[in-house]
Amino acid sequence: MQPTFYEFFAGGGMARAGLGEGWRCLFANDFDPKKGTSYVDNWGDKEFRLGDIHKLNASDLPGRADLAWASFPCQDLSLAGNGAGLEGERSGAFWGFDLLVRGLRREQRAPNILVIENVVGAITSNRGRDFDVLCRSLFELGYVFGALTIDAVHFLPQSRPRLFIVAVRKDVSIARSLVAEEPGSAFASAALCKAHAALRPDLRKAWRWWRLPSPPKRNVSFDALIDESADISWHSQVETDRLVAMMSEVNRAKLQTAIDKGGRLFGTVYRRTRLDQAGEKVQRAEIRFDGVAGCLRTPEGGSSRQTVVMVEHGRVRSRLMTAREAARLMGVAEGYRLPTRYNEAYHLLGDGVAVPVVRFLAENLLSLIVRSSKFVLVTA
Repeated sequence: MQPTFYEFFAGGGMARAGLGEGWRCLFANDFDPKKGTSYVDNWGDKEFRLGDIHKLNASDLPGRADLAWASFPCQDLSLAGNGAGLEGERSGAFWGFDLLVRGLRREQRAPNILVIENVVGAITSNRGRDFDVLCRSLFELGYVFGALTIDAVHFLPQSRPRLFIVAVRKDVSIARSLVAEEPGSAFASAALCKAHAALRPDLRKAWRWWRLPSPPKRNVSFDALIDESADISWHSQVETDRLVAMMSEVNRAKLQTAIDKGGRLFGTVYRRTRLDQAGEKVQRAEIRFDGVAGCLRTPEGGSSRQTVVMVEHGRVRSRLMTAREAARLMGVAEGYRLPTRYNEAYHLLGDGVAVPVVRFLAENLLSLIVRSSKFVLVTA
């Protein structure tokens, strides 16, 4: 029998894509109409409900799901955010999810597993208080829990570290093989270990260090994901020269090394605000030619879109990363339907969860917990 799931803050359904056909969606929800359109375009409208999570009730959710996935908004928790944390207007949407789980619990329909996904900045937001609050919420909901920091770079040529909190109902049996005595070095950052150590004793007692296999060796480089469409629009030479002029000496040296290698090489550039030698804020263009793209970001709050640079026979050209390249960096299938407007597509993908990371978690942890819990009598 297929395990089932609810998908909250669903966006374009990338968690659903990662869980795959082995899982069955019972309900999906997002607040953003544009993202909702993408969800329906790719998955149909049978399970999807557009609207504010705070206006949902447990009675709106059908059946009893094995898993509830919540990739709640990160804007108030990210290092580039406003610092409002879980009290912020966007990231505070977590409390809508909390209330739904409480309602399901009263109806004896609480999912066996919860997964909360967000930026790693959630670990240190408000000096760690927000992470403590998240753990306290799960504890009060009747779950044991543990967190993992997983970088999509293990699976895709994109640097994208994210926090995944996996919580399991405390009355569900968990195979000993899924729990470790100590954190695994590959999926527990120093910040996460520090945050765990700072938790109060009752929360540390409910903590589980989830055991996962070593990450696979990535065998694809950014160059392999380049969009070769004929209609790609390249920047003018003036625009490219302006981008190069924004580079520091270190980054210009990286560009020159790529030119000296000859042949054709692709790199990626982000424009960032840095302090110069006088302490003044200046915008810098930072380039990388290591076969890995920078983390996709939504074009909001001062974040720039990512630029692709091609060096070929001494010539330097630049252009915006295409929507299809961004989709490939998130691991979605080639047939995934993207919004026709570039900004909408880039926003959808920048807010998403990397598909192979979800698949890795599902295959090596979530499915195994569900499989063992099917034989356990659970009560709310």
